[in-house]
Amino acid sequence: MVRHIRFSSVLVAMLFLALPALAQQNQTPAQQSTSSQQQSQQPQAGKDGQKKNKKKGKTQQPGTSNDRLFFALPNFLTVENASQIPPLTVGQKFKVVARSAFDYVEFPWYGALAGISQAENSEAPYGQGAAGYAKRYGTAFADGTIENFWVNAILPSALHQDPRYFQLGKGGIWHRTGYAVSRIFVTRSDSGHEQFNYSEIFGSAIAAGISTYTYHPQDERTISNTASVWGTEMGYDAITFAIKEFWPDLRRKISHKKAP
Repeated sequence: MVRHIRFSSVLVAMLFLALPALAQQNQTPAQQSTSSQQQSQQPQAGKDGQKKNKKKGKTQQPGTSNDRLFFALPNFLTVENASQIPPLTVGQKFKVVARSAFDYVEFPWYGALAGISQAENSEAPYGQGAAGYAKRYGTAFADGTIENFWVNAILPSALHQDPRYFQLGKGGIWHRTGYAVSRIFVTRSDSGHEQFNYSEIFGSAIAAGISTYTYHPQDERTISNTASVWGTEMGYDAITFAIKEFWPDLRRKISHKKAP
């Protein structure tokens, strides 16, 4: 992640990416009805859709989803209504993380973050102009990818922990928010038991250390800055968990679907 970016700026980038998809979802009932009639009149198109779904199924790992936060950002490790679900294999953990890390939306997403970072002149040694933007883009992409793999694939595979977020989906707002934030410290093992989230805590720390002491500016390579980055990463992850908890409800409300 880009260092020291305010969360409000990140939300702006998220909404910017989501606007086209939200506009697509915002169809009137008449438009939806017309679309349904056209589909019923075109059986060949239905067959083509089934082929596309089968093609999608080849990339989607069992026990994961095709969901996207705000209809844009990959949300493949969030599962709903899944108290009993088989664990992911090591291969599945790495494949779903790779699928998320190199998803087509990630490229403009990191571009937006790099643009915000350049506007705020964070990591000043990178300078301005195209060269400064390219450096910020590269570090943003590397930061996010390294953390994703350590937190959701490498350590979960080594420690037999489940990297998925299991939506609570019931109770009041504060109860569900507390549950979401607590997932920073509590996770499931592959056997389905709750345990301390070593993958999140130590994975974020390892990722912060790797990025700080390898490719970030020299003046950032301090223990205090590494600790600050570590805390920031976990803070962003806690906020992301809260968004993941309530997003399915918002998605169903937008698309006028009932909860399963």
